[in-house]
Amino acid sequence: MTNDGDVVNRILRSDNNNDKEYIVHVNKKISTDFLVRMRKGVQLKNILTKSCEIKKINNYSFKIILTQGLNRQIRKMCRHFDYKVKFLKRIRIIDISLGNLRVGQFRNFTQPELNNLLVKLN
Repeated sequence: MTNDGDVVNRILRSDNNNDKEYIVHVNKKISTDFLVRMRKGVQLKNILTKSCEIKKINNYSFKIILTQGLNRQIRKMCRHFDYKVKFLKRIRIIDISLGNLRVGQFRNFTQPELNNLLVKLN
């Protein structure tokens, strides 16, 4: 958490190509075709999403790493292939992982995390 809007914008703007990693659970079995097509990018109205990393966790869950930050991007990408997102959790931004934090908890950055973040944002 920060009150520095400039830092937030530099972290989240899609133009900055910062990794954002999520765990996603969907409503039906994940096919190989779904993974391949998601990985290549998806045409959403007037924009083609950037290619991404995606890895199947089990029949209904996958990890996805985006460098783009479009509004509701994962939900829209899944919907394009007739999948509905049942659960979505961002677990990492750049090199900062959520870890074992529960809802409502927070932690301070470690000094190495902060140093690395500042280097990547400049």
